Amino acid sequence: MPQVRADGVNLYYEVVGDGEPLVLVHGSWNDHKSWLPAVEADLRASFTVVTYDRRGHGKSGNVPGQGTRRQDEDDLAALIELLGRAPAHVAGNSFGASIVLGLAARRPELFRSITVHEPPLVGVVADDPDSLAQLRPTMASTDSAMDHLRKAENEQGARLFVEEVALGPGMWDQLPASLRDTFVTHAQTWLDEQTDPSWAVLDLDGLSACTVPVLLSRGTASPPWFSTVLERLAVAMPQARRQIFEGAGHIPHVTHPHEYTTALTRFIRATGADEPRRPAQ
Repeated sequence: MPQVRADGVNLYYEVVGDGEPLVLVHGSWNDHKSWLPAVEADLRASFTVVTYDRRGHGKSGNVPGQGTRRQDEDDLAALIELLGRAPAHVAGNSFGASIVLGLAARRPELFRSITVHEPPLVGVVADDPDSLAQLRPTMASTDSAMDHLRKAENEQGARLFVEEVALGPGMWDQLPASLRDTFVTHAQTWLDEQTDPSWAVLDLDGLSACTVPVLLSRGTASPPWFSTVLERLAVAMPQARRQIFEGAGHIPHVTHPHEYTTALTRFIRATGADEPRRPAQ
């Protein structure tokens, strides 16, 4: 089983395909397998794709609890460096997108390009009354999901999160049984993730020093406050491009894999960031 050691944790990873390195960072409640639809749709034909299980998830679940987002960022840095992939194209979804941006604010030299979809960085819109008003239903549902999980009602909490926060009403029963099981398995890990006081904040000044190509994306079916988060990020990174996935929500790499992989591949190629790296002189 391929693993790298990072800060006392064995991180499970997989590498497929051929081309420039592309590291994919999954969000909460799941593991590296969530990227499989996008990897199989096209990414493995265009890149050397690295997927991995974040600490406390999947086959990297050999630690109690999730830890902090800072630890996740350091894990990602270790993975990129230990596998000899720096600088790499890196894409993240949801909380995985927050991890990517948090690391980019501290270690921009690790990145060739950045693609992030709907990072839940509510801390960057905490001063915006309209965004806070939009967030109230989401935060109330999040609190309700956490109440279920504190009582070890993992399936109830996972169902509530999927239907009221992440994907929309009725979506729980539409998910494959294996994916529902994955949500339930990682329920307590997500609960622990929420105890990190810095999980939703970001050093925007530090991020502004990262000048690599950036793609910020959202889905039209997602809550509108994500748009405000992306607008704040675009101010910090004026080089960023924007992508909207029509009809998609929070996980387009799962629900709309062909559209997602087409947009990601086109972005990297358009920026010229997939050209072979020249050896150091």
